[in-house]
Amino acid sequence: MKKFNFRKVLDGLTASSPGSGSGSGSNSSGGSGAMHPGGTAGVLREEIQETLTSEYFHICKTVRHGFPYQPTALAFDPVQKTLAIGTRTGAIRILGRPGVDCYCQHESGAAVLQLQFLINEGALVSASSDDTLHLWNLRQKRPAILHSLKFNRERITYCHLPFQSKWLYVGTERGNTHIVNIESFILSGYVIMWNKAIELSTKTHPGPVVHLSDSPRDEGKLLIGYENGTVVFWDLKSKRAELRVYYDEAIHSIDWHHEGKQFMCSHSDGSLTLWNLKSPSRPFQTTIPHGKSPREGRKSESCKPILKVEYKTCRNSEPFIIFSGGLSYDKACRRPSLTIMHGKAITVLEMDHPIVEFLTLCETPYPNEFQEPYAVVVLLEKDLIVVDLTQSNFPIFENPYPMDIHESPVTCTAYFADCPPDLILVLYSIGVKHKKQGYSNKEWPITGGAWNLGTQTYPEIIITGHADGSIKFWDASAITLQMLYKLKTAKVFEKQKVGEGKQTCEIVEEDPYAIQMIYWCPESRIFCVSGVSAYVIIYKFSRHEITTEIVSLEVRLQYDVEDIITPEPETSPPFPDLSSQLPSRSLSGSTNTVASEGVTKDSIPCLNVKTRPVRMPPGYQAELVIQLVWVDGEPPQQITSLAVSSAYGIVAFGNCNGLAVVDFIQKTVLLSMGTIDLYRSSDLYQRQPRSPRKNKQFIAGLTELNDSPVPLELERCKSPTSGLATRIPEAAAGFCRNEIPAVRHRNQVHHLPDHVNGHYTSPTSQSCSSGKRLSSADVSKVNRWGPGRPPFRKAQSAACMEISLPVTTEESRENSYNRSRSSSISSIDKDSKEAITALYFMESFARKNDSTISPCLFVGTSLGMVLIISLNLPSADEQRFTEPVMVLPSGTFLSLKGAVLTFSCMDRTGALMQPPYEVWKDPNNIDENEKSLRRKLVMNCPSPSQDIGDHQYTIICSEKQAKVFSLPSQTCLYVHNITETSFILQADVVVLCNSACLACFCANGHIMIMSLPSLRPMLDVNYLPLTDMRIARTFCFTNEGQALYLVSPTEIQRLTYSQEMCDNLQDMLGDLFTPIETPEAQNRGFLKGLFGGSGQTFDREELFGEASAGKASRSLAQHIPGPGGIEGMKGAAGGVMGELTRARIALDERGQRLGELEEKTAGMMTSAEAFSKHAHELMLKYKDKKWYQF
Repeated sequence: MKKFNFRKVLDGLTASSPGSGSGSGSNSSGGSGAMHPGGTAGVLREEIQETLTSEYFHICKTVRHGFPYQPTALAFDPVQKTLAIGTRTGAIRILGRPGVDCYCQHESGAAVLQLQFLINEGALVSASSDDTLHLWNLRQKRPAILHSLKFNRERITYCHLPFQSKWLYVGTERGNTHIVNIESFILSGYVIMWNKAIELSTKTHPGPVVHLSDSPRDEGKLLIGYENGTVVFWDLKSKRAELRVYYDEAIHSIDWHHEGKQFMCSHSDGSLTLWNLKSPSRPFQTTIPHGKSPREGRKSESCKPILKVEYKTCRNSEPFIIFSGGLSYDKACRRPSLTIMHGKAITVLEMDHPIVEFLTLCETPYPNEFQEPYAVVVLLEKDLIVVDLTQSNFPIFENPYPMDIHESPVTCTAYFADCPPDLILVLYSIGVKHKKQGYSNKEWPITGGAWNLGTQTYPEIIITGHADGSIKFWDASAITLQMLYKLKTAKVFEKQKVGEGKQTCEIVEEDPYAIQMIYWCPESRIFCVSGVSAYVIIYKFSRHEITTEIVSLEVRLQYDVEDIITPEPETSPPFPDLSSQLPSRSLSGSTNTVASEGVTKDSIPCLNVKTRPVRMPPGYQAELVIQLVWVDGEPPQQITSLAVSSAYGIVAFGNCNGLAVVDFIQKTVLLSMGTIDLYRSSDLYQRQPRSPRKNKQFIAGLTELNDSPVPLELERCKSPTSGLATRIPEAAAGFCRNEIPAVRHRNQVHHLPDHVNGHYTSPTSQSCSSGKRLSSADVSKVNRWGPGRPPFRKAQSAACMEISLPVTTEESRENSYNRSRSSSISSIDKDSKEAITALYFMESFARKNDSTISPCLFVGTSLGMVLIISLNLPSADEQRFTEPVMVLPSGTFLSLKGAVLTFSCMDRTGALMQPPYEVWKDPNNIDENEKSLRRKLVMNCPSPSQDIGDHQYTIICSEKQAKVFSLPSQTCLYVHNITETSFILQADVVVLCNSACLACFCANGHIMIMSLPSLRPMLDVNYLPLTDMRIARTFCFTNEGQALYLVSPTEIQRLTYSQEMCDNLQDMLGDLFTPIETPEAQNRGFLKGLFGGSGQTFDREELFGEASAGKASRSLAQHIPGPGGIEGMKGAAGGVMGELTRARIALDERGQRLGELEEKTAGMMTSAEAFSKHAHELMLKYKDKKWYQF
């Protein structure tokens, strides 16, 4: 444990020269150092003990949730009851009972062609598109490859592994069939060449092998299907074709009848052919299930290809014939379908997505017994469903896995660890009432593996926002994922009719309800979202249903950049009469301009809020809808930052034009101001009013900073977007109510020299129509920074330096769901606009050397500036509902490199301070109406002290660096230059082991952790390069060492940066393999054994072994030993109790097997005694009879 004495550090810096002090701020060891602008007054005198060290941190992936992206293959173990899914990216997902969900990846990334379980052996064979076979060990929690076999001269097309066999049949594109020993993964010398399989008279190549299977009657016979319609029944012992079948249409799949006398083929013309081994010259039966009945003398109508067929028999009913495809060509609009034929009944199940693969689940693993199918697993391109075959209406099972994350595309995420424990139960109780009905009443049939809760007990919740405006709350506790509750935000808006929505499509081409940002306070249950159509919705949680009207506010945020041309005399005076220029309106509203052809759109929101009373079910209910409106024909800009305070009853949001602060208790706008106006708050009444903007007009009177003519080269710096103004209700006409008349001011454009880059840049110009009124006392308190705004360097944000991820106007539309907390992933023009990128409510010190804390709003911009806005709330709780809230920029400015990403505060002891919040109570509870005005607040204020000095740390992180300031002295104690060549995408202050740290995810793929408040680097790992904007949009950190991101459009990847969780992860994962006895084969009976098939046993080892078949050519395939053994040992020993756990499992397995052996022995003894008894009775019965008496 290392101690840091800030007093000693600062004393040392004070004694050193200014040059050495600045040098320590940018030293070569990572750019971390202490800074002290001057003096020791106000320095924290407390001694902070930082308990976190680098040993506390380690990065590893934990679990992947969601539907496997781009699936290609499917396999099922009927004994273990586990399911495996292969994907185009080389991934394999293995699923069992809920909680058993494993992800593994081929290093090559080649697509998975086929999967084959070694049934009840705890192993899996995968064939990939790079012509490699892999053997996976599933007897460990993290599967690993034991062997690989790379084919060099042939392409793999089909594999088949007979039940309880160690020889794998491999078909190739050339039509040959090879045999691989599963135990050694060595190729046998036994090869079935295509030219020996077909007749010598055949002149054409039969095509690739599309099917391999051994006969249910005789294991020594192999059925080989070729693509051109040829089927060969091969005798493995005699090495010759016993019979051949020819058909005109290409074959897609084949399946046996369990008796082994017949097999069924599916063809490219939509037909099914049934063949009998006794008459192979022609099909025993030919049907086109979805074809029209042919007329006399005409050929049957062909249909779409039947891609796969399965022929499953039942003991007490007609067989099931299940196939995919085969629909008629004249039904082009028909969706993909699965057809189930049972007797004379034909059922067509239409699917929402194309079918990739399906498997029929049967009661027995033996192919020569009645199959007794009970379910069908259907793998779709974007879903996994299981159909219940035991009920006549074929309902589907309710899927326990989170396979519907991508039901609508995920646009943003939020992650909350260690949240209030009652939230999960509350959300589930509300959400379960809205679940879909009509599922099968039977349990989910995929029940393999074993899983327990493990040692992690704190609750976790993941929130996902979607393109259709829906919000999903997920229970993510104990590395599982289960949906709790779904909220549809689009219900507060009117549905857009055909032909409408043009005003929205100018912002986004589609999905106008897409969620862009999420803010949730778990303690107060206040929930807030911002959408891509420039709106904010505030929700409150209630257990009771209500019917009420939705309250909405419209806000105008305007930004003006004048187009500058050569000077020309204006026809109007520089400052005309305001009454002739401003529209006639009061502060409580704005004049709506009819948006028709030839008329400029103005004061029109992108979406229409419902005006009629709306029924709101229990759960989250809309409290207030805030919309930005069009101004002068320009659409509102998307929201880039959002924050809510339940204790203050205030929501704040900003975009590239400015900042808006709204009181959602009184439903009024408190502040709507351009970014540049926040700097000039002390100069509100010394600016000259300006006439409304005209296109390409010359601006006269740029007098505040520079009266000289403006260079024409600044034309390139102008913003392409016009400004936006504000509509404010009368109840919140400004900061406070005074007698000063309200005048609408327009700020002038100022061009400041950029001393860093040596040329001019254009700071933003904003309009302000909020009717701000300040008393002289308030004005005197504002701390000025020069006559206008502080000098700025040119924006160093990532958007100016993106090389690998450029964002153009069109791309910004496609990526319109960008989270935009950082300007790195937005399309903001850094040279002309300063966006609000971060907001944070806190009890803090608004001004330098304040003696008491007060409610504050920290505002961070894309140029690295931090402003503190003071909030003056009514002192009495009862007055909060009636008295206005006063909002005043404090004049405090702090600066960093790059766009500001996040804020946080710590007290003088180094403990992380949580923002104040209001304790939740049901707003619609009838019993609490009398107490509705009583609000219970938790302020989380720092402990009072009699010492004169600083009481609070403020941690600020931008795209480039992090700084720690002590308040109220505003001394910069520490600064750490996190990156110089890249930029930070996501940063959060999180808690690990009861200590705070700063977690950052950089665009170059590095995850970095720094201790607080000293900003010492704890971890820097090159984890994941930014290859997709999806990762940047959805990556988020949370407490207890957890993080997540959307790794594909359908999957969420969770990871941990906690060493403790990495150590315990092995115990938290589910077991993929559990010891289960293989069911015994049914007794075939004496007559079936005598006449039903070959009575000789088939020894594959003797036939395929090296002694009889010889060695295969070394150039044909290359054996690659896998790291499975080493990884298996590491995985088993990953936990603290790894060895003991492994020994305990081995003992349990041994004990279980001994118990099973004992039961078998007892059963055999009982059976022997019964047999002896019956034999003795039979002997006594026939002992004295003569031979002629029988």
